[in-house]
Amino acid sequence: MKDIVYTSQITVFDTIQELPLAIQDLMEKAIEVRKNAYAPYSKFRVGAAILLDNGKIVLGSNQENAAYPSGLCAERVAIFQAGAIYPEATILKMAITAASDSNRTETPVPPCGSCRQSIAEYEVRQETPIEIYFMGETGAIHKSASLKNLLPFMFEKKLL
Repeated sequence: MKDIVYTSQITVFDTIQELPLAIQDLMEKAIEVRKNAYAPYSKFRVGAAILLDNGKIVLGSNQENAAYPSGLCAERVAIFQAGAIYPEATILKMAITAASDSNRTETPVPPCGSCRQSIAEYEVRQETPIEIYFMGETGAIHKSASLKNLLPFMFEKKLL
């Protein structure tokens, strides 16, 4: 028997103003698109903005459905849209923000498990890491240099 130890490194920015200007802009776009979320059931609105290597920014917000599994998270709306519209582009950075209609969300909200797996697929496919910045409605922003920090045991094509 042996133990395997994995470590993750997350950089914490106390405010949006501490972020590099390009990331501030990306996060502001995520905040703006969060308002377009269709969240009548959870009352939890999420916005995502993706920066591509061609300079384009692709946006997504969560879209719920009365048949709960049929909805889609903001991160997957954005990443699938990027893959559909710009299939040759590399995803460089992703900004995510979440807010509840019921209470103030001050803790950074990372991607859910399904979104992590979807982001992992793109990170493996493009063979370069995707920087992920995530926050709540206000407060600190966490930065992961790669999805691997958030999902160290990634399921990927080489396992098939």
